[in-house]
Amino acid sequence: MEPIGTVTNYSKGFIKILLDYAPKLIAALLILFVGLYVIRLINRLVRRLMHVRELDATLSKFLADILLWVLRVLLFVTFISKLGIETSSFVAILGAAGLAVGLSLQGSLSNFAGGMLIILFKPFRVDDIIEAQGVVGTVSEIQIFVTKVISANNQTIYIPNGILSNGIITNFSVAGIRRADLVFSLAYDVDIKNAREIITSVMSNHSKVLKSPEATVNVKNLTDSVIHLSINPWSKNEDFGQVCSDILENCKTTFDKKGISIQPYTKESQK
Repeated sequence: MEPIGTVTNYSKGFIKILLDYAPKLIAALLILFVGLYVIRLINRLVRRLMHVRELDATLSKFLADILLWVLRVLLFVTFISKLGIETSSFVAILGAAGLAVGLSLQGSLSNFAGGMLIILFKPFRVDDIIEAQGVVGTVSEIQIFVTKVISANNQTIYIPNGILSNGIITNFSVAGIRRADLVFSLAYDVDIKNAREIITSVMSNHSKVLKSPEATVNVKNLTDSVIHLSINPWSKNEDFGQVCSDILENCKTTFDKKGISIQPYTKESQK
């Protein structure tokens, strides 16, 4: 009978502790769930407010993300405090753990600092077309640690903010217009003046080639076997790819009609 009595005593003791602790547990869980709901509301309100005030989209997203995590940390501290855990000792443990984690995650801290530099100095914004770290694409989102870029073939690329902020960034969207650098290789028996007039005519007749700055055609190089003509039309950023394709196609078609032959690409022709 003694084992049964012992189990009964333990059961009674456990039930008593559970009943005594239940109000704290229920209150803590209530604070947790209500807090998460309120944080979502605050985050939406802040985002809407920044949108109404017409703040920079990149800065708005970055600040909203930081606010979200700060509120979550405060809610977690409140939650464990309500459970009866001493927050002072917990904060000390959290600080020591944070130091250890910080030393092991120096790269992440570097990415965070890089994100702050990008937000402050704005080398690019969301929707800008950039080239950085061997990647070309449209900036979709600047997060706390990484920047999200969408390439021309719709691949999603994440670039760490640390190396991004310390590297070379080419921003194609700042000026709003862009110059194409196209090259035609022609044989030496081709009349350069005639070829230049044909190319100039093709560019002037294209609706998306800008009149100012003026498109140019110049002799770029004379190799042992070919003449390189540099073709430089200007266009808006959104028309750049189409303009490059159209100019090459239309010039080739017109050259064929005029009996002008384009030399094939060879390594020798580039010397």
